[in-house]
Amino acid sequence: MTSTGFSTTGLRRLHDVLARHVDSGKIPGVVALVSRGGGEPHVETIGTMRHDGGPAVQRDTIFRMASTSKPVSIAAAMVLLDECRLRLDDTVEQWLPELADRQVLRQITSEVDDTVPAKRPITVRDVLTSTFGLGMDMTMIGTPIMAALFEQGITPNLPVPMPEPDEWVRRLGTLPLMYQPGERWQYQISSDLVGVLVARVTGQPYDEFLQERVFGPLGMKDTGFWVPGDQMHRLPPLYAPDPATGEFHVWDEAEGGRHSKPPAFAGGGGGLNSTADDYHAYFRMLLNHGVHQGERILSKPAVELMTTNRLTAEQQVAREALARDNVHISFGQGQHGGWGLGMAVRTYRGDYAPVGQFGWDGGSGTSTYADPVNDVVGVLLTQVGATVPSATQLMLDFWTTLYQAID
Repeated sequence: MTSTGFSTTGLRRLHDVLARHVDSGKIPGVVALVSRGGGEPHVETIGTMRHDGGPAVQRDTIFRMASTSKPVSIAAAMVLLDECRLRLDDTVEQWLPELADRQVLRQITSEVDDTVPAKRPITVRDVLTSTFGLGMDMTMIGTPIMAALFEQGITPNLPVPMPEPDEWVRRLGTLPLMYQPGERWQYQISSDLVGVLVARVTGQPYDEFLQERVFGPLGMKDTGFWVPGDQMHRLPPLYAPDPATGEFHVWDEAEGGRHSKPPAFAGGGGGLNSTADDYHAYFRMLLNHGVHQGERILSKPAVELMTTNRLTAEQQVAREALARDNVHISFGQGQHGGWGLGMAVRTYRGDYAPVGQFGWDGGSGTSTYADPVNDVVGVLLTQVGATVPSATQLMLDFWTTLYQAID
């Protein structure tokens, strides 16, 4: 047993497994951090910033967090719930009038004008639990509603960046809902909508509010929606390898890239950049029931609400089917069961991690979870996008190995 709370043999194996991925030539560099209880975090840094060499990755290398932004960016809304500036069952129309009087598709495959009126207004709870009625569903590519979503330019990773928040929510308001409010868990769009809601409630830009109330108090000095010029050398390029050949293509360069200046839309669904230590501070705070170094960031009930399953039995069935029946799309990622607020929550034992573990993964090669059963936080960061299985397989092997290292 080491001072970290993990076995020496286990940590050696962790290093060897990560090194094997880098040595394969499919992962240029990886930063991994694991911590248990009050023990010193154990950090591995292996490989380089670029696939063809260059500087080594460091403990403080900044990565694009992609969807691993979701569990962190949701904290802004939790602050507002704690302060009673938002209530879970408030309707959102007072702040988001663009989403009043919704129409809902008659069927998911219907034309976008084949609709029925929504049975009720959208609530704050619907938005925070990702059940307000619209989302990204890769199994529905080719349907009229998914085509309309892409056409409106309100999803990330399109050739054109998302518009500023007011225009974004205006465009969102031109679309019908896929499902009735509160009916079904839907991915992504709600996480971006949370940011617009927070900004409207506070009268403050979303990124500023997050900085003031979450990042600043937690000492997350390298976390934000863009990377300043004097820190740009710490951001590697993001690769999206060719799915057919595996050949490395730069999807986003650091200099002059998507994260080199403040974005028009600060997307809580996938826009953050951060480091292993910054994310460790956040997830450790969640395990500590909302407290960081003696200072309360979130109330204990707020943390419990975020980190426990919020889905009904019916919603759960649909979400589990989405993960189970589409492993060929996700490369096996997503076998968790439940969803809290902004993050997955394990409701069944689908791999080495126990029920109750919470967190999420990002399509840029990032993975962060906390586990209240073993008092463990793990952060894995690389710069390879999910066009190929490499990064997902690295994540799965990281968690498999981490759980064997617990004595």
